[in-house]
Amino acid sequence: MESRIIPEVTNPTNMKRTSPVKATNAFTLCGMEAVADKNSFSQSTAKDVSPKGKVEKFDFRDLEWTDKIPDCPVYRPSKMEFEDPLIYLQNIAPEASKYGICKIISPINASVPASVVLKKETRNFKFETYVQPLRLAQWNMNDKVSFLRRGRKYTYRDFEIKANKVYARRFSNSSCNPPAYMEKVFWHEMAHGQKGTVEYGVNVDGSAFSCDPNDQLGKSKWNLKNISRLHNSILRLVDRVIPGITDPMLYIGMLFGMFAWHVEDHYLYSINYHHSGAPKTWYGVPGHAALQFERVVHDNVYSRDILSANEEDNVFEIIQEKTTMFPPSILLQHNVPVYKAVQMPGEFVITFPRAYHAGFSHGFNCGEAVNFATGDWFPMGALASQRYALLNKIPIIPYEELLCNEAMLLFKSLKKENSSTSFEDSASQRSVKFSFVRLIRLHKQALQCLKPSSTSPTQEPIGCCLCKRDCYLAYIMCNCCCSDPICLFHEIDLLNCSCGDKCTIFLRGDISAMEDAAQKFEQEEEISLELQKETEFGDDMFQQSSKYSSINDGFSPYCEVRFESKL
Repeated sequence: MESRIIPEVTNPTNMKRTSPVKATNAFTLCGMEAVADKNSFSQSTAKDVSPKGKVEKFDFRDLEWTDKIPDCPVYRPSKMEFEDPLIYLQNIAPEASKYGICKIISPINASVPASVVLKKETRNFKFETYVQPLRLAQWNMNDKVSFLRRGRKYTYRDFEIKANKVYARRFSNSSCNPPAYMEKVFWHEMAHGQKGTVEYGVNVDGSAFSCDPNDQLGKSKWNLKNISRLHNSILRLVDRVIPGITDPMLYIGMLFGMFAWHVEDHYLYSINYHHSGAPKTWYGVPGHAALQFERVVHDNVYSRDILSANEEDNVFEIIQEKTTMFPPSILLQHNVPVYKAVQMPGEFVITFPRAYHAGFSHGFNCGEAVNFATGDWFPMGALASQRYALLNKIPIIPYEELLCNEAMLLFKSLKKENSSTSFEDSASQRSVKFSFVRLIRLHKQALQCLKPSSTSPTQEPIGCCLCKRDCYLAYIMCNCCCSDPICLFHEIDLLNCSCGDKCTIFLRGDISAMEDAAQKFEQEEEISLELQKETEFGDDMFQQSSKYSSINDGFSPYCEVRFESKL
């Protein structure tokens, strides 16, 4: 990695970096003769597209801005460093997370190609594609973009043949062009296109990692089928299969098939592996700039007639439909940090919690992705949990349950005299402890405000009928009319049911054990200092979340301000 982008790594793992240029040389050299300089771009593209569809809010007088997006960090771990993915990722996270995305070049290769896996190891593999308009939208009531199902199922080989024909019709001069050139062509066509479409196999069930015992990558822990079940993975505690979150999904693309701007569900990490085919260009915005990103989209991408008064929250809702594509030049113009990666076969791309990202394919390719989480994710998970509740969005994973279970497992393990803790585990454990103590404090404060005369043990985790928040520790319900359960964080008369009877607060039977564990954690100096700092400063450490201090959507301020008070 060039020193102008990131300072040298100084941690003891001595992780190596490489320039993206070196990593892509093998692919791009064959395209250098076809595209010798930047001037050839305008000559070869202008004749193929119409200027009538240009969206005026985006400035496309030139595309030199594509050269101004800095590269994300690129890492080349040794085989020893590559042994455990979550430990390695925790090592590089303090540095790499500042960029939102990073690239990791695998030191071992798959010996069984994806095409063979999907033909021979996966029985009757077929997938459906989405049709994507190759244009930018005005994003008003009259002009939005939707990705529609094609209605036809392809075999892997059939789609490869179709995708290669599409590429050959567009670029008859070369089978592969330099990534910088392809990036300019993509945004030129997006800016001026009207009726062009591409197809993309998105969220396809399955995996292209081989089960062959001789496949070194397939039998490693970097096989994405294994990630969620590793010993230090938080998602190992999820007791059901959730495609894309606990189990990987495939993404099979063609020329200019795109993944629109979005952030991962629950602000989770994601890991993406490029099995085969043409490169992908990625753009990433670091998590600390997420609200800044949303404000720029609110002010410069979406028209007022499709927005409500909730500003960033409304942007979050629309953008999570994963159909919003706009040029990163808007982010550059408004000083939102954005970074780029060109992903080649055999490379992983990591997106960090709350990092918005987007990108596109340079031709036919096959990728695979899954979410993951380590202990340091919990503070971001708290923010996501709160935002879901504000928007009445049903959680996909049970945040409270995961946090409480992980904290109690940690508490029990630390009671053992001989437990050893590495640096990365220590940082992860601090996040778990701090998040857990805050959660227990919130529930204790809520109970003190409600002043219940009696409580009963809970039956099982349940969702709040008002905000959809998962109620793992406690909820309120009327025993007489069996009313819908409500969490403790609403400014209504929770204890008196509309039927005239008194409601009951249901608490977990092991709540006392959890309070004891939280008290022990709170006595640790580092946790105590963090809590004291939060009490003194109150607001979000990034000064980005003050809008939640005046919630008037039925949420109690003592809950919501504290939930948002620290990233």
